[in-house]
Amino acid sequence: MFGRLYEMKNRVTVTIAQREYTLISEEGESYVEKVASYVNGQIQETMRNAGVSAVDSAVLAAANIADSYFKEMEASERLRRQLKEALDESAQMKADLSEAKREIFRLSSKK
Repeated sequence: MFGRLYEMKNRVTVTIAQREYTLISEEGESYVEKVASYVNGQIQETMRNAGVSAVDSAVLAAANIADSYFKEMEASERLRRQLKEALDESAQMKADLSEAKREIFRLSSKK
């Protein structure tokens, strides 16, 4: 999202922990602002709850965000596996149904 200057197009100025940052991103302004707002909220919440400096809050917020990210990635992978299993089961049922129809046709043709 942010970085690699040669690919980026949008420059968006945001405020995080009472400091202004200009972020360069391929994403639109509203998305960048949403991300910055989320990060700022996490830092502010950590400052309130832990009573630590802005720098320490930023580190703790980053750790919390990373924790959420990895948990969501695991949940996403579980859903992918479940979807694959359901699709495999559906394909097997379709094959079984097709075989059953052929057998019914074969048996009805013998009469």
